Amino acid sequence: MSDSADYKPPTVWTWDKANGGRFANINRPIAGSTHDKDLPVGNHPFQLYSLATPNGVKVTVMLEELLALGHSGAEYDAWLIRISEGEQFGSGFVAVNPNSKIPALLDRRGPTPIRVFESGAILLHLAQKFDAFLPTDGAARAECLSWLFWQMGSAPYLGGGFGHFYAYAPTKMQYPIDRFAMEVKRQMDVLDRRLAESPYLAGDDYTIADMAVWAWYGTLAKGLLYEAGEFLQVQSYAHVMRWTDEIAGRPAVQRGRMVNRTWGKPESQLPERHAASDFDTPEKS
Repeated sequence: MSDSADYKPPTVWTWDKANGGRFANINRPIAGSTHDKDLPVGNHPFQLYSLATPNGVKVTVMLEELLALGHSGAEYDAWLIRISEGEQFGSGFVAVNPNSKIPALLDRRGPTPIRVFESGAILLHLAQKFDAFLPTDGAARAECLSWLFWQMGSAPYLGGGFGHFYAYAPTKMQYPIDRFAMEVKRQMDVLDRRLAESPYLAGDDYTIADMAVWAWYGTLAKGLLYEAGEFLQVQSYAHVMRWTDEIAGRPAVQRGRMVNRTWGKPESQLPERHAASDFDTPEKS
């Protein structure tokens, strides 16, 4: 790996396994499984294979919100996928998500299980199945879907861009940190301006758009994503902070953040979830 300021890309890029920092052991330029491993299956209609990263939290929050509304059909088993150990490259997981990223969902309510991958697709699938957290009005529905897809397109700048170079890259480099910090702050300003106009992103009601965006930008604002709050001056986005605190106070959100979590305070962790009673006596990792 070259850290030289005068680095010039070669004519043909080659994979240097040592050049990857913290994630060198799981990042690779090819798809497919690396080993045979079947996925476990529990007794509930939905089988979730995930980890409590922001993309995983979106889905567990949605499932807990559905259960809080009384949708018993949303009961689920949440199986831990340890991405740092390469479990996302097992043959069973790749069969559910050929992109080898968490989360992945199996909807087993019908005679043939349906796979759903990509967190935004899972949120939309669940919202349509239960007719919940997705407006039916044309304008509000369009606003909700626009913000949902805004998050899907914007978060890579926050996670793989700013987060990688600020928190995880082997060396600190000013150019990428400055470039992505500028973009993240622009995105926070986009959110702040929208939330100055309405309580939630789609309007007056809490929707899957809020769940998706909160998992990334709300946790950033709360200091739960990266310790970069002071660096990015997140407290200056008053409307984002108001929205963030309101959503963080929801019991279903608090439960959803615990599921598939294996770090932080022991009482904040529930590595696997198979029943609502698991929250009463959470398994410690």
